[in-house]
Amino acid sequence: MNDTSRLAIDVGGTFTDVVELIPETGELRFDKVPTTPDAPTTGVMDAFGVARAPVPAIGMFTHGTTLGLNALLTRTGARTAVIGTRGFRDVYLLGRTDRRTNYDITFRKPPALLERYDTFEVTERSLFDGSVHTPFDDEDARRVAREVARRGYQSVAVAFLHSYANPAHELRMREILAEEAPDVAVTLSHELSREYREYERTSTAVLDAYVKPIVRRYLHTLEGELAAGGFEGRFLMTRSGGGAMTAASAREQPVSLILSGPAGGVIGAAALSRTLGEPNLITIDMGGTSLDASLILDHEPVLYQGAEFEGLPINTPSLYIHTIGAGGGSIAWLDGAGALQVGPQSAGAAPGPACYGRGGTVPTFTDAALTLGYLGTGTPLGGRLTLDAGLADKALQPIAAELGMTVKALARGIVRISNTKIMGAVRAITVELGRDPKDFALLSFGGGGGLVAVEVARELGIPTVIVPPGQGAFSAFGMLMADVQHDFARTSVAPLAALDPSGVEAVYGEMEREARAQLAAEGFDGDRVTLTRSLDVRYAGQEHSVTVAYPEDPGSAMADLVAGAFARLHERQYGHTMADPVEVTTLRLRATGSVDKPALPRIAERPPGAALRPEGARPVYLSEDRPAVGYALYTRETLLAGDVIEGPAVIAEHTATSVIHAGDTLRVGPHGEMVISVGSATREVTR
Repeated sequence: MNDTSRLAIDVGGTFTDVVELIPETGELRFDKVPTTPDAPTTGVMDAFGVARAPVPAIGMFTHGTTLGLNALLTRTGARTAVIGTRGFRDVYLLGRTDRRTNYDITFRKPPALLERYDTFEVTERSLFDGSVHTPFDDEDARRVAREVARRGYQSVAVAFLHSYANPAHELRMREILAEEAPDVAVTLSHELSREYREYERTSTAVLDAYVKPIVRRYLHTLEGELAAGGFEGRFLMTRSGGGAMTAASAREQPVSLILSGPAGGVIGAAALSRTLGEPNLITIDMGGTSLDASLILDHEPVLYQGAEFEGLPINTPSLYIHTIGAGGGSIAWLDGAGALQVGPQSAGAAPGPACYGRGGTVPTFTDAALTLGYLGTGTPLGGRLTLDAGLADKALQPIAAELGMTVKALARGIVRISNTKIMGAVRAITVELGRDPKDFALLSFGGGGGLVAVEVARELGIPTVIVPPGQGAFSAFGMLMADVQHDFARTSVAPLAALDPSGVEAVYGEMEREARAQLAAEGFDGDRVTLTRSLDVRYAGQEHSVTVAYPEDPGSAMADLVAGAFARLHERQYGHTMADPVEVTTLRLRATGSVDKPALPRIAERPPGAALRPEGARPVYLSEDRPAVGYALYTRETLLAGDVIEGPAVIAEHTATSVIHAGDTLRVGPHGEMVISVGSATREVTR
């Protein structure tokens, strides 16, 4: 065990979650502080303030933030220009046709990040094989660079045709921009993606450039405040693909952070699945603003080689996470037809739900949960925030009066609607992809997950719910498990049967040298470095590919081994195989720098003869017929391994609350995990 503490901080929409690993004992401490949207670094430094170890004693700090994502959602990123090859000025704005939108009468194209006025072209052109068709025109490039500076752009994305095969022209464009427009942040498309598909590569570069000045300022400020506090450890950021990157890398490639917010929870879920021997999990992470659903299959998260933000492609690896606006702060409202809706708007951290007493007046899911009795006023959230039931009722009253309902009946309706939305998110990643939710256990975490998990599982027929230790800050725990990762790729479209093994080895050799050099610069070498090869393979004529592991000892049988693995994967994902020729499109390499990973400590067992008794009871509203059902109260921190609780019960802890109902049985596992067997006799709870 390293003799310095490790800290993970996950900045959410309402709370900033903190997990600290104590080196002397291996203990994990979970905590929360309020998020500070107007001054993001303040909340992070507040989180350092609740750690047991002083800042100089923290050897590694892993951080997750939605700063870049929020800038995109609110369209408050940098003023960005695009520079492309002459004759291809409109690649980015034209995009691609999506047939799905032709059949969706409600579809509205999201606001653009930039206009045609912001696009420029330079005389140059390379071909797909890297040869130069039209030489780079320095004077034309200088003219464009001067215009970029004159118009006051803060950032520029350079995406030249076929630069994935020959990046020389993009590199020269950066040199000229540095001379003519030195204050402008520059993104080169080939440094983010060495793959074909011009639009996808350009979109990735634009998204990166759009958030780069904001992320750079944030990290510069945060690093300065950390240095002033005496921090000298390693600073890592979680990335969309499920690993981590150094803060220095994040400053240069912030597009990798855009979808990283919920990644920590998925990383932690994969680690927990291995610890508990549960290979297949559905995860729901219910925070203050949103709910994120994902899958763990055979102990591994589902990884895609590309992602999207509002239809804009991001050509970097990303975890498969489905996000909906159903968090604790989601606002209840009436639509134009007078029907009750919940979310996606959120009260966020400021002012937050009405019951927080910070000036909020609109009703939220949290206010409804408090009114029902799921939450109480006696256990402060994070040990600091005491809820006000009177303010919650007051916020619910106007809608209740308009609908002719009691406040408690309205609260039940709000929770039911939220549950229905969450069930839809789970179905989207299971049923709609041909998977049966009954074949999974449901892993619930986040500040609100424990309030809804059992009801959602019952409706979907999921037999088991698992609530991990420190559920309210579990995403931050996952960040402690994140290895440093870098992904490399080279487009190489060729028939599999004609692939030259020596040529393939040469390409992998080049990527591996680059990967080892980058990891060495970040402090990883020897057995800390793992290089994993893979190939993108498809049937000739297909548009999209399947990623296949590269054979460990391919030799002369490489084509047969790859073809066999591809057939098995294609059958698994699409339900069929074909006799068509197979071709390779991309060679991939994942480079991993391993960090020391904490193990969940085992908790003590209850001594023989020492009975577990509830600490009291709380009336919970289930329906007009059952307005005050007694739910036993327990404090999770007092539970021991082997304890059994029969529902109905409420289990409160420092960072969250869990609810089980009549017919449900909760057992405490050896690591403090709560394993809930979901009963089938209480379906009316959600009615």
